[in-house]
Amino acid sequence: MAAIPVRRYPAAFHPVHAVLLGGAVFLFLGALLSDVAYARTYEIQWNNFASWLIAGGLVVAGAALVCALIALFPGRRTRGSLLHFVLLLATWIVGFFNALMHARDAWASMPGGLVMSIVVVVLAVVATCFAACAPRIGGVE
Repeated sequence: MAAIPVRRYPAAFHPVHAVLLGGAVFLFLGALLSDVAYARTYEIQWNNFASWLIAGGLVVAGAALVCALIALFPGRRTRGSLLHFVLLLATWIVGFFNALMHARDAWASMPGGLVMSIVVVVLAVVATCFAACAPRIGGVE
């Protein structure tokens, strides 16, 4: 009898969690691009766009945080799920302070709002990368 290698790559996270993470990343990225546009043009409406995008990103990231918390249960836990939860929590906390920074006057929100938006986007992307890393399960049957 010949040995047949079996390669199994389980799903790293639930598809709903993936949609929520993708939505949060793109909302925070949109806020960063709005901050860059405001820094270049000084048109106050870009700061308003960034504020709304950050608020939407916080709502979606909060729902993704609940999914990440569910993924910490013993039957669902993967290799990077705890680090993913911690990074997503840090993303949400920094995003909340970024929303407070953008709630100030438009002139007062720069350059701190731009720097915080960069930090939030980097944290969101790294948290998404840790969620997408599937543990490799394989062997010979």
